[in-house]
Amino acid sequence: MTSLAQARALLLSPLGPVARAGSNHDAVRVSFEFFPPKTDEAEANLWKAIRRLEPLNPAFVSVTYGAGGSTRERTHRTVQRIIAETALRPAAHLTCVEASRDEVDEVIAGYKAIGVDHIVALRGDPPGGAGIGGVYRPRNDGYANATELTRAISRAGGFDITVGVYPEQHPESPSIDHDIDVLKAKVDAGATRAVSQFFFDIDAFLRFRDRVRAAGVTIPLIPGVMPVSNFAGLTRMCGACGASIPDWLKAHFDGLDDDSETRKLLAASVAAETCARLQEEGFSDFHFYTLNRADLVYAICRVLGVRETKAAA
Repeated sequence: MTSLAQARALLLSPLGPVARAGSNHDAVRVSFEFFPPKTDEAEANLWKAIRRLEPLNPAFVSVTYGAGGSTRERTHRTVQRIIAETALRPAAHLTCVEASRDEVDEVIAGYKAIGVDHIVALRGDPPGGAGIGGVYRPRNDGYANATELTRAISRAGGFDITVGVYPEQHPESPSIDHDIDVLKAKVDAGATRAVSQFFFDIDAFLRFRDRVRAAGVTIPLIPGVMPVSNFAGLTRMCGACGASIPDWLKAHFDGLDDDSETRKLLAASVAAETCARLQEEGFSDFHFYTLNRADLVYAICRVLGVRETKAAA
């Protein structure tokens, strides 16, 4: 939290939050999310991004896992290569949609066997292309939700467990209070940190943070940040996950359909200011949804004072 004296100093500062971030000497920890590639070209782009971001010494890098295990083998191969060829700590995603408990337990054991000690436990999207908010029916022989999945990973032992949260309410949830109750259940099941879905309404995220803390949840709550320069794609993603798009953000991208360079500059600017403001609210951990691209994320990390380590460089 920002103290009264700190708040007054910020109000009187002639600098904006991004400029102030450059003079902030508090340590910032970052983490990055990648998705497993489908083609040789996509794999080359992924590894170009990994090599660009590796010297920033992230706390961990997560690798996504498709609904129903649709990317299971590609996720596993990507994680194995990260372990073999980098100094990075991978956090493998795991879902329980369209999988039996035995199948999920096999994946957990497989991760442990190759040296993975961090799993991101997510229920996963409903099958059939419905996406988040569609009708979800758990298998009778499967784990019903992320809480049960978290408990199974915790029972296996030896894992750090990250779970997800939706600061503007999960599309299938009746209320924010219900979401917080679910988060508390995940913590009781063994979750050690929570990473948020991406968002653009900073005040909504801060209100969510306050309610989570008031409910007695003390595990780290890490804001998820996604610098997106494709506004049409962003609109589709926000529609699926329930993240709101402020009018000012729409105005920024209006009329730029054929101007990709300006869109990139705007995306970096918005994400950098989001992080800088949250840093002034006491956040020192940030999780970036990279979309397997490094340029914008690298620039934002520079704004936050994250530099290449000498050993990595």
